[in-house]
Amino acid sequence: MTEREIRARPRNRVIVNKTVAPYLFLAPFMLLFIAFLIVPLIYAFDISLYKKAMVGGVKFVGTDNYVKAFADPKFWEGVGVLFKFAFLQIPVMIGTALVFALILDSGVVWAKAFFRVSFFIPYAVPAVIATLIWSYLYGPAYGPIGQTARFLGFEAPDFVSAKWILGSIANIAQWEYMGYNMIIYFAALQAIPTDLEEASVVDGASAFAFATRIKLPMIVPTIIVTVVFSIIGSLQLFTEPFLIQNMARSIINSNYTPNYYAYTLTFVGQQPNYAAAISFLLGGVIAVVSYAFMLLANRRIDR
Repeated sequence: MTEREIRARPRNRVIVNKTVAPYLFLAPFMLLFIAFLIVPLIYAFDISLYKKAMVGGVKFVGTDNYVKAFADPKFWEGVGVLFKFAFLQIPVMIGTALVFALILDSGVVWAKAFFRVSFFIPYAVPAVIATLIWSYLYGPAYGPIGQTARFLGFEAPDFVSAKWILGSIANIAQWEYMGYNMIIYFAALQAIPTDLEEASVVDGASAFAFATRIKLPMIVPTIIVTVVFSIIGSLQLFTEPFLIQNMARSIINSNYTPNYYAYTLTFVGQQPNYAAAISFLLGGVIAVVSYAFMLLANRRIDR
């Protein structure tokens, strides 16, 4: 068969309707989303409406678990810890991420790719591994920080004491997620037209003024999104206190955070129904706080 004959042969083409194509591309994600998020949520909500009775097995109790959870002081104590953690960790993380992103975007730093990867690597480390690494560093007896302090003639700092424990946990989260936010800010800064910088130079604006009065205001929507994600992540704190608990048993109790409380209720107290209600109530708190922040931020932008 000649080349002309091959070209002349009709080819089998699969023609997909343009209105159907997007749904076909979304189908794999939607299937996983439904299977691993929607279905577990429905199941968790279903079991939260029941209670294991001493006699008669599991019985339907409606919203009794939610009423009990709403009045549970242990839950609200954990929520208080989360708010302290968020107020301590989020401003520092967002601030340092912005500073490093502005430095990398300024053009005065060599090997930008190296620094971007270096800052981002901690985000690729699983939270469990990161917490174990920092737990070793925090160790007053065996940690390198404590050993160095004693070698220099100082008292070894107790990073897992009641005074420092929340800051120590916040430091782990800062190390994990600062680079992630920095990359997002750096990408947003790179999208700013260079004409604006040239115009600011002509007008006599300094590099600091250009960064604070032009660059930062232009990426405010990006900052708002990262802060919302940070709020959601902070209010779900679990891994770090769960693993550090062995070093601070007198400080981190079973209800140190709501997620820790739900975990203890499920696997220690054998109360999965009440734990599910605790989890949904925490989800409600997260939704209210996130929405309130976005509403406040959007109002400030509109002014």
